[in-house]
Amino acid sequence: MRAAIYPGTFDPVTNGHLDILQRAVSVFDQVIIAVASDSNKSPLFSLDERLKLLLEATEGMPNVKVSAFDGLTVAFAHHCGAVAIIRGLRAMSDFEYEFQLALMNKKLAPDIETVFLMTKSDYSFISSSAIKWAASLQGEVTDFVPPHVGHALKQKFSKKG
Repeated sequence: MRAAIYPGTFDPVTNGHLDILQRAVSVFDQVIIAVASDSNKSPLFSLDERLKLLLEATEGMPNVKVSAFDGLTVAFAHHCGAVAIIRGLRAMSDFEYEFQLALMNKKLAPDIETVFLMTKSDYSFISSSAIKWAASLQGEVTDFVPPHVGHALKQKFSKKG
């Protein structure tokens, strides 16, 4: 069985993330969504909330698992028996950053490949940061995230207001 991990903070999961995931599942036997618990970001949603949102978003996808991890991505890939790391690309600016990460990961773990998947143009402008910004200003984000994530964003920002 060929497994891959799809790492990120997923704060929150977006339709762009799910687009990449659906295409990754068509290439690999299993995809493990690897939710970073120790990123250098300050997430809006707790790790448990992000895991719950992803579990609901991937309900009914039998070849997908959701798991938290900390430490090196390649170490988690080895732990899972994964042969690849899935990364989504939206624009050239993503590529430069992702290319550097891929080279570092290749040096750390030569047996793990990085597979880049281009997002559909419909999602090329979507980022979790932009969605959080729009939601914080009571903007409508239902076209960019699954319905349950939109609801969670509304709840989160109604508490902050």
